[in-house]
Amino acid sequence: MTTARVYLDYNASAPLLPAARDAMIAVLDEPGNPSSVHADGRHVRAIIEKARDQIAELLNAKPSEIVFTSGATESNAWILRSGWDTVFVAGVEHASVIQALTAAKVRMVGLPVTADGLVTPDALNSAISSAGATGRALLSVQAANNETGVVQDVAALADVAHEAGLFVHSDAVQAVGRLEIDFNALGADFVSISAHKFGGPKGVGALVIRDGLNPAPLMAGGGQERRRRGGTENVAAIAGFGVAAEAALRGLDKANLIAAKRDALERDAISRLSGTSVIGSQAPRLCNTSCLAVPGLLSEAMVIKLDLANVSVSSGSACSSGKVGTSHVLAAMGVPPPMANSAIRISIGHATTDNEIAVFLNAWSALAPRVGKAA
Repeated sequence: MTTARVYLDYNASAPLLPAARDAMIAVLDEPGNPSSVHADGRHVRAIIEKARDQIAELLNAKPSEIVFTSGATESNAWILRSGWDTVFVAGVEHASVIQALTAAKVRMVGLPVTADGLVTPDALNSAISSAGATGRALLSVQAANNETGVVQDVAALADVAHEAGLFVHSDAVQAVGRLEIDFNALGADFVSISAHKFGGPKGVGALVIRDGLNPAPLMAGGGQERRRRGGTENVAAIAGFGVAAEAALRGLDKANLIAAKRDALERDAISRLSGTSVIGSQAPRLCNTSCLAVPGLLSEAMVIKLDLANVSVSSGSACSSGKVGTSHVLAAMGVPPPMANSAIRISIGHATTDNEIAVFLNAWSALAPRVGKAA
């Protein structure tokens, strides 16, 4: 009998919530363009504005600060290519941040991280002092890492950055729906989020822009999103986004239960496979994320073997799937190559059951005698 698939890759994409799907389907037959002034246009405009309110409530932001985009990659590119003279960034950031800065040919000042992947306020202060930043400068820092789950103290870093005259951007893609994200308390001026990480549809996200700041549009043409992002809004996806945001807000109180499942998974994984270690375990982490490494076993081989056992995990960011090489995140943390090349990511969610974790652990136990050794 074929075992049902076990999905443990929520950081790549969380399953679409049924309520979000229903909201999307209900909108698909609406004919109106949200920019039209007639009744049909006003009706779909109201759907967008309701979603904007739902997302603002999740983030404790103002609805006027929410600008819809196609996802966090676009949101990151928009703010990172907004004419900065200097951007301070750590090597643990998502590839969409690093590559956007590279494409913009902006001056990047690298920030060191601790062995657990944390940027400290002292390290940021030293980098600012040493770099002698002039002109328009920005700090870009993740709220939580996609591979390790390590959570940065964005508020403390924002205090240092603002004191030095920098603006602050945070890629909060992995944090939203798993941590309480308060836009005001976070201290960032710009925050990128994506719907599909917490049960919304793929292909829609937002850039949260603090009122009073007006970065030039990345997508010009048309007056949509108060002239900040051109193009007719994806009404169905935005409706699903809003419903998922509402569900995420209600589900924040389940973080401790998810963390307990993660901790039990890690304890059992360590006991079942000799040499297993948890990368980033000494730092604050997302409740759902484990980065497990077993020196002597190749990441790609483990992922394939688990896939054959009907368990879906990853060896890093889904945006880098198909690429062979050491994770840039783990390299920036100083993780030795034999361990970095033996790391996989397990990310669970609200729907993950104890039975699914048991299936994973049984497949995990079978890895040792069958997976080829790393070079």
